[in-house]
Amino acid sequence: MIFITKLVTALLLPSGLVFFLLLCGLLLKRWLPLWTGAILFLLFSMPAFSDALIRALEGADGRNPVTETGRADAIVVLGGMTQQVRGAPLGEWKDAADRFEGGIELYRAGKAPLLLFTRGRLPWRVREVPEGELLARRAVALGVPEKAILLSAVAANTGEEAAAVRRLCDEGKLRQPTTIILVTSAFHMRRASQLFERQGFRVLPFRVDFQVGSTNPLTLLSFLPNADAFLQSEKAMRELLALGLLGAGELRTQD
Repeated sequence: MIFITKLVTALLLPSGLVFFLLLCGLLLKRWLPLWTGAILFLLFSMPAFSDALIRALEGADGRNPVTETGRADAIVVLGGMTQQVRGAPLGEWKDAADRFEGGIELYRAGKAPLLLFTRGRLPWRVREVPEGELLARRAVALGVPEKAILLSAVAANTGEEAAAVRRLCDEGKLRQPTTIILVTSAFHMRRASQLFERQGFRVLPFRVDFQVGSTNPLTLLSFLPNADAFLQSEKAMRELLALGLLGAGELRTQD
């Protein structure tokens, strides 16, 4: 099911949409889809446009200091920050490594007695060690006691992560009602918070991994297309699409 979801989503994202329009234009020999695809490609490749998309998700407040974060029953660190390569037993960091560092910082500040990592793993990567297990080993190496670390069941996406953490409550490993400090990328926080709140958690968001700096000035380069901007637009549109689907599902349940 998750494979089909990812495939359908990919077709609606900038890369899939632009490819579809260009292909239709070539096959049908029509200028409108060709021009539309080309214009969208240039737009999504512009740093000024991709930054605006990401900023709409991240907000303008910036990162909250740890000292201003309330206390909770557990710190929940969402996955998606490592990749597993030969010769690196604990994996190598990707862009979202701030999630792990944020969780460690919160725990050391005494904001919660438990540090919870999710066992993230895609269904078609069965040979990989679930990411949370690697993160737990890293945390122990940094001085976090093993008894202070919790791991959820294996989960393939944020919705499954929220449900897996909920099961820990049902098993008595987390007290109820549960207040959590949720640590994830700023652009991902809105959707992640909604999914955890649906599982009955009180969420204190701790946003990290900001994609756009608060002092980025607009220059001529901001309007010149580049590959990094296109990838950032793809990331933002994926999140906006998921938020739209989440909102639509909530409306259906209220009917």
